[in-house]
Amino acid sequence: MKLHIQNNFITELPADPNEINIPRQVEKACFSYVTPKQPSNPSLIHASAEVANMVGLSQEDILSVDFLNVFSGNAVYPDTRPYALSYAGHQFGNWAGQLGDGRAINLTEVVHNDTLFTLQLKGAGPTPYSRTADGFAVLRSSIREHLCAEAMHYLGVPTTRSLSLMLSGDPVLRDILYNGNPAYEKGAIVCRVAPSFIRFGNFELFASRNDLVTLKLLADYTIKHHFPEIKSEDKQKYVDFFQTVSQTTLDMIIHWQRVGFVHGVMNTDNMSIHGITIDYGPYGWLEDYDSGWTPNTTDRQHKRYRFGNQPNIALWNLYQLANAMFPLVNDAKPLEEILNDFGTNYKVGYLNMMRNKLGFKTTKEEDAVLIESLTELLQLAETDMTIFFRNLATILKTDSAQIAFDKIKESFYNEKGLDESALNNWQTWLGYYIDRINGETLSDDERKELMDTVNPKYVLRNYMAQLCIDAADKGDYSLLNELNELLKKPYDEQPENQKWFAKRPDWARDKVGCSMLSCSS
Repeated sequence: MKLHIQNNFITELPADPNEINIPRQVEKACFSYVTPKQPSNPSLIHASAEVANMVGLSQEDILSVDFLNVFSGNAVYPDTRPYALSYAGHQFGNWAGQLGDGRAINLTEVVHNDTLFTLQLKGAGPTPYSRTADGFAVLRSSIREHLCAEAMHYLGVPTTRSLSLMLSGDPVLRDILYNGNPAYEKGAIVCRVAPSFIRFGNFELFASRNDLVTLKLLADYTIKHHFPEIKSEDKQKYVDFFQTVSQTTLDMIIHWQRVGFVHGVMNTDNMSIHGITIDYGPYGWLEDYDSGWTPNTTDRQHKRYRFGNQPNIALWNLYQLANAMFPLVNDAKPLEEILNDFGTNYKVGYLNMMRNKLGFKTTKEEDAVLIESLTELLQLAETDMTIFFRNLATILKTDSAQIAFDKIKESFYNEKGLDESALNNWQTWLGYYIDRINGETLSDDERKELMDTVNPKYVLRNYMAQLCIDAADKGDYSLLNELNELLKKPYDEQPENQKWFAKRPDWARDKVGCSMLSCSS
């Protein structure tokens, strides 16, 4: 197994001089050296051949003892020094101070095909940033992360990737519901892959401590290695950096809204400067369309991170990053202009995204009203978002409103629960929709083809992940493999997998892991 190693981060940025691995405050350092905890009996459950190829590994490498040892934390790859990042963050809107990689250890940076990647183990043991936790992860959360990262990639959503999923062979104590009933679960380790794991919170940490020397070192390093397209100098390069992060963050959020994904923990320490989805904890896809839904039990009361609020939270988080970058710019105006543009740009991007979901190639002023009335209708009764938009593509220009309704009614969880007023409202909206598509030059087949490229047929519903977890707990990984293959082609019809194109079953409505989840992992 041969990796092309880079050690830019640990070579160019200040290290924590204290190498004792105990929870503590770390000052004026971007990272701490950490050695993963050796698992007692590691075993490979699943690896992504595509991600392996991306970082320069072969199928033979995946099956090697070296792969098992390095990506379980059992051995350190030659000429590398694993490390944990130091960062801070706002959690649920409150300043939390130093956080850092509490259960993640960066193995190294690698280069393949002129592209830089960071390889990171999640669940490989404690770090100086673990606080009161043990630094390990359990099988259920690791399966969810491994499956979801790859599913998001194939959906076209910017994301970290997942190279491998392994069992550690060691039990891990967790209180899944935070209700005082801890139990031992199977320990697991995921290898995550990203350009880097630098977050908004990395900059917040040094700004909060007025450590402007380290703040500038980190910003300059980040621009040099990850934003080489930025050629400006002095203060302008930091403004350009913030502009780029703002735009890629906006693009990511629009993708989340497009596929109905809810992150669940949009703390600033969970926001990547690359505009990619990181830290898959209590996430979920909308089953029934509900802008007020959050998958996170910790967020149940205030619903800060609910589906409909994700754009606002992205902007709030960007404000915190702007505050952290301000000492390097020393001028609020350019940062404020970028922040002020975010809302306007999001509205434009969202509207265009929804036009694509509805199959419109042209733009009309009334589209905004049509879209707003649709989202209101979708919430009048439980309506499966994925099934609705997928079936909407089957409506023909010659259909009556009633025929159109018959084509989308499969998406209702309780069609009989729709009262006469709701039925009339649906008929009216579908009438407007048919008029609108008749004003398009696209044929019915062309419009369906367009819609089927942005409206997935298959997403990783929580109940599907839970079925996979239940089977894996018993040593059966067949469903894990099946779902992994299914989710590689989420926009394809895949008639052999039609059983997964279905509404959430009633048994999953309130089952632990199938509706809401805690941060416990």
